[in-house]
Amino acid sequence: MEPDVLQDQALPGIETAMVDPEIVRHIQAFKALGWGSRRIADELGIARRTVQRYVRGGAAATSQTRPKRQAMTTEQRAAAMELFETTAEGNAVVVKDLLAERGQVVSLRAIQRAVQPYRKARRAAEVATVRFETAPGHQLQIDFGEKSVRIGSRRVRVLLFVAVLGYSRRTYVRAFLSQRHDDWREGLASAFQHFGGVTQTVLIDNARALVVEHDRERKSVRLHPAFEAFCRDWGVVARACQPYRARTKGKTERGVGYAKHNALAGRAFDSFEHLHLHLAQWMVNADERDHGTTHEAPRVRFVRDEAAALRPLPANPVPVRQRREPRKVSADCFVDVDTIRYSVPHRLVRAQVEVLVGDDEVVVFDGATVVARHGRSREPHARVIDKQHFEGLCRSPVQHVDVRPPSFERSLDAYTEAAGGAW
Repeated sequence: MEPDVLQDQALPGIETAMVDPEIVRHIQAFKALGWGSRRIADELGIARRTVQRYVRGGAAATSQTRPKRQAMTTEQRAAAMELFETTAEGNAVVVKDLLAERGQVVSLRAIQRAVQPYRKARRAAEVATVRFETAPGHQLQIDFGEKSVRIGSRRVRVLLFVAVLGYSRRTYVRAFLSQRHDDWREGLASAFQHFGGVTQTVLIDNARALVVEHDRERKSVRLHPAFEAFCRDWGVVARACQPYRARTKGKTERGVGYAKHNALAGRAFDSFEHLHLHLAQWMVNADERDHGTTHEAPRVRFVRDEAAALRPLPANPVPVRQRREPRKVSADCFVDVDTIRYSVPHRLVRAQVEVLVGDDEVVVFDGATVVARHGRSREPHARVIDKQHFEGLCRSPVQHVDVRPPSFERSLDAYTEAAGGAW
């Protein structure tokens, strides 16, 4: 046997991939014309050893022998389905192992074929969504979305709070710099004030700021105490959608996408206030558009059917923002809250203080003593300054001070005169 043929022998135990039968026929036809294996390989774009293998195999190489598909008995199929739906919890590999423990050796592929129809049916049931329409004034759906937006010279991560009335589809959108407990409450309170009333229920997701625990078996949730108190104060019942099934609040899911890609898109804004003004005008336009599902303008449905169905706003609601957080005063006499810096008396540099963030005010405490009080800003990376906090310092944070040392440059003539004349 020739050396190159010896090198082309298939190693025992290694399965060689089959070549398309049409290629094999071309190999045999070129060989009949007296072509060498190298020339055939170059012509067909395949390896030389492949050509040699099929030349040696002759006609037998054109056919493939496939193993017969393993068939399960009726009893095995019934047992596999029963295990798949119960103990195995939908895992075919576990079904194979459990059958093996019973002394029934069945291939994994055979089990997968047996349970495939059931798996498809279960998947279809999970994905299928029945549109649920609510009565006027019954439900409000809320959610947050995130988008990077250019504000001034910076790119800022903006959190969009979106609320959609279930019946009329009127939409309320507000931009925040965070997504904490008080941001959810402030957004929801602002939405009710925007619509002029309160719905019977509010549909939420399972965000940690809202839901502490969700018991899927009992179908019950334990709300965060602060959010539960807010709902009690505003007279609204909170209902959480099923975990990992956000489509149950599809109205606000679509509303978030609509706000991100239509209201913001790639727009840039001069300031956060500019962004708020833009969203206010955008909401007016969105309420006047012909909605794709209802085929009516949201404002028309709201005025006609929903406005009168809303419950009245609470007369004296509890403040939604009562966040108290520890902060360390920086070397330049500021504390940071949601990217915004508020001044503190300079004597407290490096001291630990507490900051109370209210609806419209930020108050700084040193122990039980109020040391700073500012109007709450909503401009990202802004500085809110009280000039009195810097009295006694040589440099003011609001005025540029030229701190360059005085010039000591002298001409060469001065040095010559001091030395008693020219050298």
